[in-house]
Amino acid sequence: MKVAFIYPGQGAQYAGMGKEIYQKYQEAREIFERADEALGFSISELCFEGPEEELVKTENTQPAILTVSVALTKVLQKRGIKAEVTAGLSLGEYSSLVLAEALDFEDAVRLVKNRGKYMQEVVPQGVGTMAAILGLENEVVEEICRTVSQVGIVEPANYNCPGQLVISGEVKAVEKAVELAKEKGAKRAVVLAVSAPFHCSMLKKAGELLERDLEKIEIKDLKIPVVSNVTADYASKDQVKDLLIKQVSHPVLWEQSVKRMIKDGVDTFVEIGPGRTLTGFVKKIDRTKSAYNFEDEESLLKTLSALGV
Repeated sequence: MKVAFIYPGQGAQYAGMGKEIYQKYQEAREIFERADEALGFSISELCFEGPEEELVKTENTQPAILTVSVALTKVLQKRGIKAEVTAGLSLGEYSSLVLAEALDFEDAVRLVKNRGKYMQEVVPQGVGTMAAILGLENEVVEEICRTVSQVGIVEPANYNCPGQLVISGEVKAVEKAVELAKEKGAKRAVVLAVSAPFHCSMLKKAGELLERDLEKIEIKDLKIPVVSNVTADYASKDQVKDLLIKQVSHPVLWEQSVKRMIKDGVDTFVEIGPGRTLTGFVKKIDRTKSAYNFEDEESLLKTLSALGV
């Protein structure tokens, strides 16, 4: 069995996430306490109690999900479960870098708070959006984006799994692309309720702002391989900062990243953090591989038993 830990990104959050594990496991509690201290406010309370309208603010969502993911990871590690490789979707890549010990947790939690803030601020509300296109080949969606680019910016943003590509850009252009996708026979093409056009060139400025923060951070040697969203390949220590800057405005190659890990022998994926979105993607990418998730006590017991612990 070759195990990969995979980490969810923004959108997986919900009030109450991590609470049960926090109450039950000391090693998880320590992570929440460290996050509260690093941020100077109680992100724990926000994870456990909400309110929803605060939790969905990008600058809160990102450190909240990271904290939950890292806290849960500690619980698995304490039970002797190790990953041989890791990847995270967008924000989730920071959880992977903390797991690989390339990034200190405190640095990571502060970085993603700022990352969320920059991603939100560089494009005024209402200017950009995203849409999910289901049931078309990637090439068809890419071609639609090229066709619509005369209307405005629209680009592939998330390659999630076969037949599911999220696009991002200016509202007019995204709406036009959705229309075209429907004409081309998409099963579904829907504009998403997001606050910014993530992972497209409109967010380049956010990457530049993040670069200033990253300059002050030390990246250490990676203890386990991390597959980058930008390249769907392993990141070396020297590439980490550059890839995190690019990641903000580049498409997330999730499907390609999972295929890369499978090609290298991974047969078991454990999604750690709120929700089970990535578990679903893995199943759509390759049904023959095992995928489990861990977000609460019930899912922990199921996953431990499946892993024979």
